[in-house]
Amino acid sequence: MLRELAVQNLAVIEDVRVELHPGFCAWTGETGAGKSLLLGALGLLLGERGSADLIRSGAEELRVTGRFDFVRPEQKAAAEAILNDTLAENELIVTRRLSRSGRSVALLNEVPVAVTTLKKLGELLVDVHGQRESYSLLQPAYQLEVLDAFGKLTPLREKYVTVADRLRLLRTRHKELSTARQNRQRELSLLRFEREELDAANLKPGEFPELQKEREKLIHAQSLSGFTANAAGRLYDDDGSVVETLGRLLKDAQQWAKYDDDLMAVAKRLEALKPEVQDIADTCRDLSETFEADPRRLDEIERRIQSLKKLETKYGRSVDELVAYRESLDQQEVKLQRQEDDLSAVEAELRPHFIELKAVADKLSGQRAKVAKKLAAEALTHLSDLQMGKAKLDVVLQTTPVGDDPLAVEIPAFGFDHLEIMLTANPGEPSRPLRKVASGGELSRTMLALKTVLAAHDPVRTLVVFDEIDANVGGRLGDVLGQKLSALGKTHQVLCVTHLPQVASYASAHWTIRKQTTGKRTATTITVLTSKEARVEELAMMLRGESRSETTRKEAAEMLNSAQEKYDRGPSIVRRPSSAVHSD
Repeated sequence: MLRELAVQNLAVIEDVRVELHPGFCAWTGETGAGKSLLLGALGLLLGERGSADLIRSGAEELRVTGRFDFVRPEQKAAAEAILNDTLAENELIVTRRLSRSGRSVALLNEVPVAVTTLKKLGELLVDVHGQRESYSLLQPAYQLEVLDAFGKLTPLREKYVTVADRLRLLRTRHKELSTARQNRQRELSLLRFEREELDAANLKPGEFPELQKEREKLIHAQSLSGFTANAAGRLYDDDGSVVETLGRLLKDAQQWAKYDDDLMAVAKRLEALKPEVQDIADTCRDLSETFEADPRRLDEIERRIQSLKKLETKYGRSVDELVAYRESLDQQEVKLQRQEDDLSAVEAELRPHFIELKAVADKLSGQRAKVAKKLAAEALTHLSDLQMGKAKLDVVLQTTPVGDDPLAVEIPAFGFDHLEIMLTANPGEPSRPLRKVASGGELSRTMLALKTVLAAHDPVRTLVVFDEIDANVGGRLGDVLGQKLSALGKTHQVLCVTHLPQVASYASAHWTIRKQTTGKRTATTITVLTSKEARVEELAMMLRGESRSETTRKEAAEMLNSAQEKYDRGPSIVRRPSSAVHSD
């Protein structure tokens, strides 16, 4: 329940703080005093969008704080599930701030949270009914949600949504893979061709420069052989060779070395050169025999080089890069083949998921058919109390056939059922959809009947908010509305903005909302009416306004006494709901 609400700088509200009570709480006051603004402040706490335009003139920030108490264990458990955390206290302190810059801050027990989290908590804890919700009640999708909430079919509904979401993902993936299949097959064919071509080429890293080097060697083989043979001769084999000359020089150096020690060093160096020159000559002699023209090998090399150049031109890569590219082809094939395998796996999954979806949908349809009759029957008892005793209310379900093709069928959001609440407001009239025949008064009463039924079956949302539920309703019916809200207040906290004194007289707690002007500024105040005299005065004001008299006050007092007596006796015309309907 909402224990406390504090609002600063919201339009004409400068600084308001109100402590609320259990049961039926009524907010009354003249039009434009700020009643709807206070409900709007509550909406901000419940995750509704805010705007800097809401900030009071002259202020930089709007601030709303609410303290919610958990009155049932189910509430706290559900809130902890949303927050994915354990709450130490049995309450939630929610704060929402909006600045002129447009920045929005949401706090939960002083910890920053996303506004979407507030919205989830708000949907969990509070059942709000205003003008927008009246229009929602006319929509078949919302009516289906109402039916599922009444019948405790939400777990089965959520199971359907989970399976449907999975099936949609599979269909999306199937479409992606199928659309890309032709390109993928083309890529696989090209990849395999390139792999075969490169494998046939038998490429090796560093091969191209080695081939070029061998090619030059074969081209110049004769010259290389002539050079090495000539070198061997001049170094050792020919008359007057370098070795022969070194021998003579060594002999002379040894002869003259006895006269000079430095010449002895020269002789030793000449002696060391001789075997080196002999070795070089031997090497050149051997090499001259290896340099041999080989036209066949040269032709092989020329053809190999041309083949490699063609591959380099075709692929736009060097031979070494082609070697690396060839290794990457295997990885590409694995990736493409995996996608092909994924398509097969998706196709294998589609059918079982579709079968499961139809099974869950069929079970949900069967449960809804049972619940629909109970919802219509219970709502009718309340409509009778609300002076629509001759009305007929039917909850009509139509199941849409979906076929057997998991790829062709359109997957409905919440099952295969289409629901329409049909109302016959007066005898002799045809039964028509509620959205087509309901007048404002009929809609308000039908809504209250449905809300009363639903609230009795809701263990979590213990705060029910009504914004001007008495619109299009006269004073005589207002008395019945008051009894209904009073009865609902025995199990729920009911917060109702009303213009009818007949409704307000049944409240267990009553606040009046006024506008006060000081100087050039106007501010909203909210005051709890703690005494019977204050409540009588407010009811008289609602009956006759400024022209109220003692007669009006007596009428108001009688109205208040009568409502209190009926409340003490218990709501005689309010039927107790049957036991909740649970899904299997």
